[in-house]
Amino acid sequence: MHEYSLLTDFELADMLKKGEEKAFREIYNRYWDKAYIKSYKRINDAIEAEEIVQDIFCNLWRKRDTFSLVKGFDNYFAGAVKFEVINRFAKQARQVKLKNQAMSSFSEIDNSTINDIDLKELQHQLQQSIAELPDKCGQVFRLKFEKDYTQQQIAEEMQISEKTVEAHLSKARKVLKTRFGRILSLLICFL
Repeated sequence: MHEYSLLTDFELADMLKKGEEKAFREIYNRYWDKAYIKSYKRINDAIEAEEIVQDIFCNLWRKRDTFSLVKGFDNYFAGAVKFEVINRFAKQARQVKLKNQAMSSFSEIDNSTINDIDLKELQHQLQQSIAELPDKCGQVFRLKFEKDYTQQQIAEEMQISEKTVEAHLSKARKVLKTRFGRILSLLICFL
């Protein structure tokens, strides 16, 4: 039996690649606090910093089969935190832009219609419509718009081709656009 606390980063990385949960646990215990501090310093939000670190560790475990450590876990986590923070800021910027575009097109609708629209009810209807999509189609749509996965990440997660991901997204948009029309992009913003 290994004494995991005595292993080097590279030994742990090799064991992680073989799927050893105890090696992953040691990496987690050894580096979680450091990664959290780096994340918190960048965004100054405890909850968001925690989510960032959790996502990084989840991705590390999910991609363990192809993981390769170059300079040590200190460098790995510093880079991972940096890129995850950048990705989150980019996602927020995209959401703001999309909301502005949606609100702009939404403002073209007659004001009396806007007063009659109950956003919560529309969101509920959107969730019901997503649930009525074929299983894989709905799952692809949720990964894209609720978890903000890229098409490549969805393909890897579901073990399907990127073309299949595109086809599912296209089908979902077509079905949902038929039901919600011009306000679909606004509703997606609030998922």
